[in-house]
Amino acid sequence: MISKTILFIILWLIGMIGVISTIWIALPISAEELPLPIIVIKLINLILPTFLLLIAVLIGVNLAYKVGLSAPFLEALASSAQQPILAIQPQVIPGLVGGVFGGVAISTISFLWCSSLPNDFVAQAKALSDNTPLLARVLYGGITEEILMRWGLMSLLVWAAWRVLQKGQGNPDTVYVVLAIGVSAIAFGLGHLPLAFTLSSQATASLITYIIVGNAFFGLIAGYLYWQKGLEAAIIAHVTVHLVMATIDHLKSFR
Repeated sequence: MISKTILFIILWLIGMIGVISTIWIALPISAEELPLPIIVIKLINLILPTFLLLIAVLIGVNLAYKVGLSAPFLEALASSAQQPILAIQPQVIPGLVGGVFGGVAISTISFLWCSSLPNDFVAQAKALSDNTPLLARVLYGGITEEILMRWGLMSLLVWAAWRVLQKGQGNPDTVYVVLAIGVSAIAFGLGHLPLAFTLSSQATASLITYIIVGNAFFGLIAGYLYWQKGLEAAIIAHVTVHLVMATIDHLKSFR
């Protein structure tokens, strides 16, 4: 028997580790340009993701299992009747494969698209990347974002389609799951636009398309993994993407 309370606590805690890690991200903006002291801005920026994380965890804990979605490893931790190691094993290889493929593909997209992006965005994005600890990328991007987008949003979308269009009968139709994967992936891409606009004074069509396509592409991979293998497979893939992209950027610095 899985304890929803324990599952909620586990998910919220690991998600909050990612939220807190964003404190160490150094924005490529001088202190003189900021309306408030940097520490105040960082603390304010913790409030929204903390609230969204709370909602996402609640949604997933209460709705995911109803539509066949799961977090096998974390659910095993929340249940004395399951062995966590057996729950995570089937997810490791698919997660790593998805992450390596996604990391190489996104780096390739970035390389090919770079020449059509605003110069200030390219420069500021590089500065932000250089000033963002890899650990923060892994914890927030790899874990917290997956809880928000897959465990929360995608679970909600699948459940809503199943509840309204299928009257809550049987298993969710594949088409509804695929649509939920697509919508959550696009939402993932759109969610990165505010930061992109902060980094550039030019909201060009190329920049907007690049941000949405690049992030939504991985969102499709993560959504598929969540559906077929479990939340941890999507997390493993997302963590791997950041590691692969960081490795590629490091290798490029030797050129």
